[in-house]
Amino acid sequence: MKKIIIGNWKMYPTSVKDAQEKFKGIKKVASTLRNVQTVVCPPFVYTSDLKRLVTGHRCVVGAQNAWFENEGAFTGEVSPAMLASLKLTYVILGHSERRALGETDELVNKKVVAAVKAGLTVVLCVGETERDPDGEYLKHIAMQVKIALKGVTKKDLAHIVIAYEPIWAIGKHALRAASTDDALEVAILIKKTLMELYSKEGGIIPILYGGSVDAKNAWEFLTKSHVDGLLVGRASLDPKIFGEILKNADSIK
Repeated sequence: MKKIIIGNWKMYPTSVKDAQEKFKGIKKVASTLRNVQTVVCPPFVYTSDLKRLVTGHRCVVGAQNAWFENEGAFTGEVSPAMLASLKLTYVILGHSERRALGETDELVNKKVVAAVKAGLTVVLCVGETERDPDGEYLKHIAMQVKIALKGVTKKDLAHIVIAYEPIWAIGKHALRAASTDDALEVAILIKKTLMELYSKEGGIIPILYGGSVDAKNAWEFLTKSHVDGLLVGRASLDPKIFGEILKNADSIK
């Protein structure tokens, strides 16, 4: 299975020209790698411009969010049908930064179902804000997965990817860096939860790790945590650093 490496550009950069240059730099490396599927998720306003730069399937453009209705009076929102019409294939849903703005598990579920119905591949983000000594965080993550996938059938599973974000280990307020053991523990939990929901078919869903990934730790997370790829934030905005991450992923057989 190819490693899936997703770059989440968040609300960067501030100009379309800069976005195009960054994408070209990433594509230059990504298009040479046989064992990696690279997905760049820029702000919505740049998706059309970057889509025109896509050649082939090794480096594609995705979206950072979508609403759950295909059209209507939803000011500022973008629908799954709109993303599909641009021929985008991936969309990130339930990211911790969206959840911090008030997105509930139930809202994420509506978005997941709508996006899958539109033929998009959903990158579903789950993760805990803190690690309690009693292991309640494991129940929390399992419940996030179960609620988000309610209504998603076995035939839809090829359109689901799950990304684990340890929220307590990300950003300037991070308590500590997450370890490969932290990621492995949750990857096993998610796989077990998927098997409960979908039997052996649940095993086809790729699981990614996303939490302060950089060129130094990418290889370790991919090999020691037994994940199928990475969701990369800030490091994906630097074509050189992101290129190193991609090459590390490609070297793993």
